[in-house]
Amino acid sequence: MIYFIVILVIIALYFYGTRNYKYWELKGIKHDKPLPFVGNNARNYLMQKSATELAAEAYWKYPSERVVGFYRATRPELVIRDPQLFKKILTTDFFYFYPRGLNTHKIIIEPMLRNLFFADGDLWRLLRQRLTPAFTSGKLRAMFPLIVERAELLQNRILQASEQSPVIDARDLMARYTIDFIGACGFGLNADSLKEDDSEFRKLGTQIFQINAVNVAKNFLKELFPGTFKHLKFLDSVEKTIVKLLKEVLRQRNYEPSNRNDFVDLLIECKKKGTIIGESIEKVNEDGKGETAELHIDDELLAAQMFVFFAAGFETSSSATSTALNELAHNPRVQLKVQGEIDKVLAKYNNKLTYEAVKEMTYLEWTFKEAMRVFPSLGFLIRESARKYTFEDLNLTIDEGVTIMIPLQALHNDPQYFEDPQQFRPERFDPSNPDLHLFKDVYLPFGEGPRACIGLRLGLMQSLAGLAAVLARYTVSPAPGAPRRPPVSPASDIVQSVVGGVPLIFEPRTLNN
Repeated sequence: MIYFIVILVIIALYFYGTRNYKYWELKGIKHDKPLPFVGNNARNYLMQKSATELAAEAYWKYPSERVVGFYRATRPELVIRDPQLFKKILTTDFFYFYPRGLNTHKIIIEPMLRNLFFADGDLWRLLRQRLTPAFTSGKLRAMFPLIVERAELLQNRILQASEQSPVIDARDLMARYTIDFIGACGFGLNADSLKEDDSEFRKLGTQIFQINAVNVAKNFLKELFPGTFKHLKFLDSVEKTIVKLLKEVLRQRNYEPSNRNDFVDLLIECKKKGTIIGESIEKVNEDGKGETAELHIDDELLAAQMFVFFAAGFETSSSATSTALNELAHNPRVQLKVQGEIDKVLAKYNNKLTYEAVKEMTYLEWTFKEAMRVFPSLGFLIRESARKYTFEDLNLTIDEGVTIMIPLQALHNDPQYFEDPQQFRPERFDPSNPDLHLFKDVYLPFGEGPRACIGLRLGLMQSLAGLAAVLARYTVSPAPGAPRRPPVSPASDIVQSVVGGVPLIFEPRTLNN
């Protein structure tokens, strides 16, 4: 009898683990054959290929298709290859695709993941409504002196490190600069990552993005059995640190805004304003208008926003700036042109890094944008269908809960849109470039539409200031034996990380450089 029960359980599990695998076949969508339980995602679960790499593989394997099917565990996903569909998904028909779908359970959500990036539905909409004022031009200008202080510390860090060795890990260097910026502009704290090798903030940043076998196993179980494993957490230890940090900062400020105009001040103001009330995106009346939605603000929700401000800014900015430095190291002609512009602009402002000076460094900005084309921090954009949707020109209808993947890494390096994509060419982003229209709908490092990155301008300003500070004083060149482009960590998830850092030689510039 027991053998019979075991056989029935195995059969039941098999059917559960393969129940959706006819989804794309029945809709006539090309896809690779899925394996039981893991779908097409086995190499990601085994930490052999990153999520970005698998999305890029699907993109390149089916060059004549506008969409490609994929299965993550048992869940159907659709990899989008056609730029004409991006605008519909991200902007025009946003009402159908407002979720990111990163939380596998819709009700039981880990506390730190109730943040603006991971949140969906009314939670996302009301948070976005309340947090948007933190990123106005006026707030950016007010924060800039804090950015300058960290940029000067960055220059000093390079000087001290180069006395030990001319080879410095640019990824670690820019991560420390970014952490110090977030500590100052976000939380009003001295993170001291540029001064201390064992800074607690630096350890926290490493901890957040450290992917190990245990976390991968948790992710697999939550994706395969979302109801059963809905209480599994990824961020237990991080949660305790962030909550403790928030409580300490609030206590220091007596739970009142400090007039620093930083992110914590915004969170304090957010809580003092009380319940957020707005129009629901989830529940819509017959007339098409959303019902009234409400969100109560408590310290746990504030801690989640503090977490994402730290996590999102830390990894994406350090990735983009270190990629830019690596590309300049291998393209000395471009580097000289960038440095010439920086020198010229700084001379105009008495060699002081100012808000206005950075705004005038247009070639530096093109260079940064080109670096994000070569290696976008987010290797893909992800959405989920909130309700049944029909791609009319494809004669394809997908159901609620289907994941949508837009593979940025592949798109940004497709010669169909970017001529000679392996060449590092900042002039692509010159507004007078006649080919600019060819990739304006494909180049999406900050996303697009209502869920585009809320901190785009802040991240851009901080990154450009850091690059200007480095390149005004130093010339970078390739480190002996280092790969042309650092290999991507196969454990990378949403944000791409690299193996072995980005080692470069930093040489002090002379007056004649």
